Amino acid sequence: MSRQSPFGHPFLLGFDEIEQALDRVSKAASDGYPPYNIERLPRTERDPERLRITLAVAGFTQDQLEITLEESQLVIRGRQGEDKARQFLHRGIAARQFQRAFLLADGMEVLGADLSNGLLSIDLARPEPERIVRKIDIAARD
Repeated sequence: MSRQSPFGHPFLLGFDEIEQALDRVSKAASDGYPPYNIERLPRTERDPERLRITLAVAGFTQDQLEITLEESQLVIRGRQGEDKARQFLHRGIAARQFQRAFLLADGMEVLGADLSNGLLSIDLARPEPERIVRKIDIAARD
């Protein structure tokens, strides 16, 4: 039995990329680390409406974190190296590596990132939707 796609309806033309993006997101393996929040920041007099992704990255320094924009994916990586000079009697805080990816809509703009008190915040600008109305002329073929 084949899977029925919601984008297979004859009125939905050209939505193949959205279906592929949904498949990619649903297949992305994630162990839940690091935990994160996504919040909407309202428009102000000087700033457009924004989205903020905040990741809990306690124990990571700025040098151990990397944020890249790869096509339409925002990828955050954290790499902690082993400190051979330290001798632990008990080690309950593991040095973990992680990679977290977010699929961005067309037009989303990364405004910047900030690391403060173990929280990495990344601000994104939401594109203003344009309402485009265009008249299509009908050619007579008689």
